[in-house]
Amino acid sequence: MDVPRLATPGEAIVVAELLDAFNQEFATPTPGIRVLAERLTALLEREDTLALLVGEPAVGVALVTLRPNVWYEGPVALLDELYVVPGSRGEGLGSLLLEAVEDHVGERGAELVEINVDGEDVDARRFYEHHGYRNRDPGQPEPQLYYSRELGPQPGPDRRRPQPGT
Repeated sequence: MDVPRLATPGEAIVVAELLDAFNQEFATPTPGIRVLAERLTALLEREDTLALLVGEPAVGVALVTLRPNVWYEGPVALLDELYVVPGSRGEGLGSLLLEAVEDHVGERGAELVEINVDGEDVDARRFYEHHGYRNRDPGQPEPQLYYSRELGPQPGPDRRRPQPGT
């Protein structure tokens, strides 16, 4: 069985290729491998970003960021991405990556792992729930929701930000 390993900054291109493939598979915009590799090279040198790879050559990746949080003594981990190439799915590699993420962030003092999942992605939701993740706070009947807003100029006339004084 493959054992996930921490990616080095020198492996940023491998991580970038997998993340780009992930976005392309699901028709999600991507800045491309070169841009991702440049960003990842810098991020993977930091203590608050880690990527794990599984397989040789790598067929799966997990990307995690850590941040301080007022509600916890240690950092909170955000599993930004977890991806296994289609031909290697169903072999338990995603579970291995998730367990390795939990181990590595736990060693860094993290007390919570957060994951954002698209509501219609039933397979991903089932996967995370199988591993003990939940989308409801204890005692709450309604699911948690994730909201986001990109800052900065937005493309298209209907998405322009109002100008001051208008």
